[in-house]
Amino acid sequence: MIGDLLGMKENFVRLAERPAPIRLGCFILALLLLWLPLATPIYLLVDDSNLESILTLVLLYAVFIFILRLWGKYVYQQPQILRHYGLEFTRQNGVDLLRGLAMGIINTLIIFGLQGILGWLVWQQPKVFLLKVILEGLLVGLGIGFAEELLFRGWLLDELQRDYKPLVAMWTDAIAFAALHFIKPLEAIIHTLPQFPALVLLGLTQVWGKRWRKGRLGFPIGLHGGLVWGYYIINVGKLVKYSGQVPDWVTGVNNNPLQGVMGVLLMSVLALWIRGRTVKN
Repeated sequence: MIGDLLGMKENFVRLAERPAPIRLGCFILALLLLWLPLATPIYLLVDDSNLESILTLVLLYAVFIFILRLWGKYVYQQPQILRHYGLEFTRQNGVDLLRGLAMGIINTLIIFGLQGILGWLVWQQPKVFLLKVILEGLLVGLGIGFAEELLFRGWLLDELQRDYKPLVAMWTDAIAFAALHFIKPLEAIIHTLPQFPALVLLGLTQVWGKRWRKGRLGFPIGLHGGLVWGYYIINVGKLVKYSGQVPDWVTGVNNNPLQGVMGVLLMSVLALWIRGRTVKN
């Protein structure tokens, strides 16, 4: 029994020494093997497709965090792996989160505001209870920001940085972040393809943001959450109507500013500004 445990420990240590693609593959395989048996009953018993998606995604992320903690403890001998990734509950991280949240929603409002000034859209009175939309959007934004940033700027970036130079790790992380948003039917991929450059830019911005804030995840989570929050309020609240003066590839396909030239330009400005803060830091 003791020999078996020692053998398992040695295997985990060897895994830490394997190349990044093998480590990533082993982690994803373990995640799927643990998640699929738990998710299958949900797919079989829940008829509502939206509820099914929510439950399976929440379960997947719970399993992801569970495996992360085991991964840190047994593969890298780091019991506080989440703190190593930058997820620490400190005052400074909280301030970073609020700063990112403010920057995210302000940048979203700037994108729509400029389009309004140029006459490309018209602002409308909300047709729903706006406070409810604002609160819902905040929860959705923070949830998505937390989940995606822990995944991409926490676990994945750390795995890449263990093997590759910072520049290679950053670009690989950003491209993977953008590409994994396109796991959808081919028709939908083609329709939303203009979003890809903006997602790569966002991925780069988030890595620079994390480095600017000395490895903490609060700012990337807040910035990501703020961008989602602002778009949620305007989209779900039906606050704008496009005039059709310019093609949607300029303003954004599906009314999503990240899928248009305007979104890419303003994301570029934000990316360069945060990169500048990183260089000065």
